[in-house]
Amino acid sequence: MTEAPPHFRVAVIGSGFAGIGMAVRLKQAGLEDFVILERADEVGGTWRDNSYPGAACDVPSHLYSFSFAPNPDWSRSFSPQPEIFDYMKRVAGEHGIRRHVRYGHEVLSAHWEPEHNRWRIETGRGPLTAQFLVSGAGPLADPAFPDIKGLDTFEGKLFHSATWDHGHDLTGRRVAVIGTGASAIQFVPQIQPKVARLTLFQRTAPWVMFRHDRDITKAERWLYRNLPFTQQIARKSIYWGRESYVFGFAKNPRLLGVVEAMGRANIHRSIKDPELRAKVTPSFRAGCKRILMSNDYYPALARPNVDVVTEGIAEIRPNAVVTRDASGRETEHEVDTVILGTGFHVTEPPIAKRIFGGEGGSLADHWGSDAQAFRGTTVAGFPNLFVLAGPNTGLGHTSQLFMLEAQIRYTMEALKYLCRGGYDRLDVRPQAQRAYKEMVDRSMRGTVWVTGGCDSWYLNEEGRNTTLWPTFTWSYALRTRWFDPRNYDLRVDAGARTRTRARAGV
Repeated sequence: MTEAPPHFRVAVIGSGFAGIGMAVRLKQAGLEDFVILERADEVGGTWRDNSYPGAACDVPSHLYSFSFAPNPDWSRSFSPQPEIFDYMKRVAGEHGIRRHVRYGHEVLSAHWEPEHNRWRIETGRGPLTAQFLVSGAGPLADPAFPDIKGLDTFEGKLFHSATWDHGHDLTGRRVAVIGTGASAIQFVPQIQPKVARLTLFQRTAPWVMFRHDRDITKAERWLYRNLPFTQQIARKSIYWGRESYVFGFAKNPRLLGVVEAMGRANIHRSIKDPELRAKVTPSFRAGCKRILMSNDYYPALARPNVDVVTEGIAEIRPNAVVTRDASGRETEHEVDTVILGTGFHVTEPPIAKRIFGGEGGSLADHWGSDAQAFRGTTVAGFPNLFVLAGPNTGLGHTSQLFMLEAQIRYTMEALKYLCRGGYDRLDVRPQAQRAYKEMVDRSMRGTVWVTGGCDSWYLNEEGRNTTLWPTFTWSYALRTRWFDPRNYDLRVDAGARTRTRARAGV
């Protein structure tokens, strides 16, 4: 007789901020019957993996932490990657999370089994089952590689910023950097002084603002440690300051003219060459793409050993990157190292290809290019599944952890409701999901993300923003503060009947 796989009440995919936060709340509610499935050998998610030079957060430190686990010892107003990684490991240790983590357990597939009312999960180290599945595999989990002809023929060193090769010495190298996103603007200034030549291939110039970063003094840290309410005041002031950005992004994009003036001033402060200034000046409304922050990116581009190339890449050859201009003329740029700063699979997360609903189709097939979820968390046809950092929960102005905590609270309220009522299955009603999507789309009209004149990864093929939350984050927190059973079909343990409730509403 084949031994049954281990069964858990809740299985959580990933041990980044989403997975750790979910685990802490489960334990605080007294639910110990859960497992965290982690493909790596340590917790930390994207802050474990992204260790490239200069990696740091672009949200102020006091806001980029769990509300239940403040850190009085941040060294800077914008935390560097090693400190964030250490913080996550410390929270996991202090809350007893590690004993629930199964390292090296990459989720290969998860199938809903309606006949058993459970998820069957295949991992790299064997199967298991769970009544509820929580996906904490965030949008920055899997690096995206560009579709460039000849990429696999390059004979030098090639790697993505998310899998930085620290053993490869860049001193004296001829380096190509492809991409000008959030990662690139952080590592380019760090490697520029070392390399012989750095060629930056830019498809679209981003808006880059001056970052008001500074050391947090010993006196401030003493204050936060001994009078915790002072750090809460700092956190709340940062939160409400960041919320004010929504007036420009979502309510009146014309207000962003002030931001654009600041961005141009940042360019003029650091770059004197008119031609280079023109190359790095964006042609779209600020906020249409993610606004970046750096004090040393533009000065690095102005150095003699840096070239900014705006012609499109035609192909990569064994020792060169080849560009082609509008007239068809090709230029070969000889390099021995290629670093890809080409981002992640945000709108098409690979984990969605591995989660299969009751009818057999994957979450990726169900979504196509139009990902949607009720409250950004539950998906019709995928019972007992909760997706953290799901569709339309991303942000362009403040801490993603605020949204994650709201989703975690909503998930916990759902689990508590099911437990109290003796239910063993929930499935969001399709009409509720449709109504929620329509509400999001109405709120998105007129925002900079759809009217700003850029081609961003926020939008799907039809031009719909499937990524960002369209308004103030406090309004999302209100929507997810309590579980709303009227929007769900619920099943009780004792029978197969479905509890019918009031008509779906948003």
